[in-house]
Amino acid sequence: MDSASVKQAVMQQVSSEANMANVRLLIEENCFQKCVPKPGSSLSSSEQSCATSCMEKYMAAWNKVNSSYIDRLRQEQGVQM
Repeated sequence: MDSASVKQAVMQQVSSEANMANVRLLIEENCFQKCVPKPGSSLSSSEQSCATSCMEKYMAAWNKVNSSYIDRLRQEQGVQM
């Protein structure tokens, strides 16, 4: 690998990690606000179920968007898998 390829790989890795951190923050904030209207010392079982369901929905949506984005990039580059 030449230095430009290494630089590009590192930049992609950093970007990917930053994106995942942003997604985690978005999920945690939105799901917590939605599912825990009155925070206390612990979560009730319904709050836990709500938060789990909410996070699963966000992750499914994230995976779909990410997959579509990657497919679009491949199409634009003329690479089919």
